[in-house]
Amino acid sequence: MADETETPEAVEETAAPEAAAPAEPVERLHPKVARKQSRSKWTGDKAGSERDAEARQADRVALRKQNALARTRRRQQEKAKAVPSGNEGTPKPEHGEGRKLVRTGTVVSARPDKTITVRIDVARRHRKYKKIVRSSSKIHVHDETNDANEGDVVKVIESRPLSATKRWNLVEIVERAR
Repeated sequence: MADETETPEAVEETAAPEAAAPAEPVERLHPKVARKQSRSKWTGDKAGSERDAEARQADRVALRKQNALARTRRRQQEKAKAVPSGNEGTPKPEHGEGRKLVRTGTVVSARPDKTITVRIDVARRHRKYKKIVRSSSKIHVHDETNDANEGDVVKVIESRPLSATKRWNLVEIVERAR
């Protein structure tokens, strides 16, 4: 048994000849050159063997089909998440359909026949600075009966183009001017 086990001195003696051999100087390449060499070794094949063009094309087609299926699945999941509950049966409105905008504003001018000019004031909070920013816009509104006068507060709704500048109809007069 004593012969089978090696003593620490024997282990050092066997390791010493390997360490004593002169080490070859290691050539250090520039990182870009080393990366280029490592990339040139890889051919893109999993097996590393030479394949003909048909086999590579078949692999590309299979990968594209797999990616297309994954995209389709993902889009269906996103569509299912986007639909709010309770609206599954209602179809999505086509372009030009759906809710029309309703705005409230003050009549600035009622001089033209069947047309009024309405100023719509908007106050909203600035996204970045959080300050209240006030802005206004003027629109031309169709008033069939010439009911509205200057200073009235009116409710208007979006409509088809009625003239070069009119895209709104008068719904009701909310408050008369004093």
